[in-house]
Amino acid sequence: MSLALLPQRVLIVENSRSYAGMLAEAVECGLHLPVTLARTMAEADAALAEHADIFLVLSGLVLPDAAEEAIIERFSSTGLPVVVVSSKYDEALRDRVLGRSVVDYVIKSAPGHLDYLAWLVQRLDRNRRIAALVVDDSPSARLMVAELLSSYGFRVLLAGDGAQALVAIEQDPGIRLVITDHEMPGLTGVELSAKLRERYNRDRLAIIGVSGANKGELVARFLKNGANDFLHKPFSREEFFCRVSQNVDNLDLIGTLQDLATKDFLTGLSNRRHFFDVATKRLEALRSEPQPFAVATLDIDHFKKINDTWGHDGGDLALKAVAAAVAAHARPQDTVARFGGEEFVVFAPGLDADGALRYFEALRERIAALLIELSDGTVIQATASIGVCTSGNPALNIHALLNESDRMLYTAKAAGRNRVTRVDLP
Repeated sequence: MSLALLPQRVLIVENSRSYAGMLAEAVECGLHLPVTLARTMAEADAALAEHADIFLVLSGLVLPDAAEEAIIERFSSTGLPVVVVSSKYDEALRDRVLGRSVVDYVIKSAPGHLDYLAWLVQRLDRNRRIAALVVDDSPSARLMVAELLSSYGFRVLLAGDGAQALVAIEQDPGIRLVITDHEMPGLTGVELSAKLRERYNRDRLAIIGVSGANKGELVARFLKNGANDFLHKPFSREEFFCRVSQNVDNLDLIGTLQDLATKDFLTGLSNRRHFFDVATKRLEALRSEPQPFAVATLDIDHFKKINDTWGHDGGDLALKAVAAAVAAHARPQDTVARFGGEEFVVFAPGLDADGALRYFEALRERIAALLIELSDGTVIQATASIGVCTSGNPALNIHALLNESDRMLYTAKAAGRNRVTRVDLP
């Protein structure tokens, strides 16, 4: 399923109008997810029939037309993740609720519970974009864990041993979470964790070891061999959910920190530092497999005039539009970045002098054809000057290559702007 087609709507079923409003505001304003409110079971049934895009139900247990058990039964039967929100803590009720494949049982009076619910909704939404791999030689154990993960929104894959797991994760790049038993034929869980960690960094994959063995050293062995966490069997549904959520939260956090370190905040392109890192590595790789390459520097023409005429908001829209055009034009092997201000750079392997000229001429035309609509409906256009340096010598320094492309950029501007100029280095 395309990510764009994933259901986005949250159904809130709550008798209290004021509380439903607070919860809806936390989801709609805080998470930008659409919400449908229902105050009765009849309204909830109508909403489920009307809205095919509901992916989550948040429900209280006090409704004028349904008893507690009927509420739990009805929403559990939908196949959707369900979170129960209650005004009272009842241990027996909690056990019954969680025993019906309900994701969580949240108490309204708990401090910070609205923040927790907002986090929970966001976590369940993000889970749908993550594949989880369950590795266990016991079919019943695999199924139990798979059902838990499915109820949290994950796409779940199964493997009966370590060898199958290695094949599965290589074939499906969407797998970000592995839950592995220890005692298995062939590779043990510890050995599988070590092999996975050799191949995939902690920003790519979270590993949780599982075992019913009462061996204190097993936890340390898992952790020392690359696992992120460990669960003793038997574990409660709540503990499992908390451990899994904590680990995928950490993946998200690492990804966010990497984005902050490597991406330009406005355009989403790589930043200056990341470009140098990647381009340097690309040049080094070309030493073993020589091929021509091009380095280009691109500058939006008369950008100051755009800012002066339409303000910085207009300038930002122009920057984002040009960045999107550069990104759309780039091939998978290209590296593009915003260098700062209105300047962009491109490292394009596999282009000789003539090929580079055609490639960047096409990019220049693409930018010139942009129609950039401002917030007041005004449509503006922009052009770009591009300086290109081509070579077949990977021993050249990326800074020297950029100096040459920058020199060509100023040549293009001096010649009248909205053009491409090129130099070829031996």
